[in-house]
Amino acid sequence: MIKILAFAGSGRKDSVNKKVVAVAAKGAQEAGAEVTIINLEDFDMPLFNEDLEAQQGMPADAQKFKELLISHDGFLISSPEYNSSYSALFKNAIDWASRQTGDEKPMVAYRGKVAAIMAASPGALGGMRVLVNLRMLLENIGTMVLPTQKAVGGAFKLFDEQGNINNEKTEKALKNLGQQLVATVTKLKN
Repeated sequence: MIKILAFAGSGRKDSVNKKVVAVAAKGAQEAGAEVTIINLEDFDMPLFNEDLEAQQGMPADAQKFKELLISHDGFLISSPEYNSSYSALFKNAIDWASRQTGDEKPMVAYRGKVAAIMAASPGALGGMRVLVNLRMLLENIGTMVLPTQKAVGGAFKLFDEQGNINNEKTEKALKNLGQQLVATVTKLKN
């Protein structure tokens, strides 16, 4: 079975990026994948620093995050846009999981994986600018990023108080992204 890890680059409790990636995750589940949704703020990782790493090794939660990446075939990632880029929380997690430990191959958490990316914001552009940086980062560390992506503008208005999406067109596009990820990973594994 195809395994997909879904997460947002936001630590906010009521993050629209968490809501958006959850909709895409439903699409991946409908396509037959086993989906694990995580919150990055549940992984306590200090700011990456090679001196800290040399003194203390990889933090336990960084190792747990890395193991989750390794054990999944693909990723659904939704990122907020902070000054035209991704959050420090996201980048820090990616950096820790990129570290080679023991005799494993370099970038084992990322190489050969496939990602579908999306962004959401209250603005009209929907975080579109972050997607360029996110794509570049992921591809540079060995993750294939699907050409289809989704920027969700006006995102604060698209969810009800229970977190359910109320826009059929956006819901369909997000679910389609999850389905495309599963289809691509399936073809690559076969």
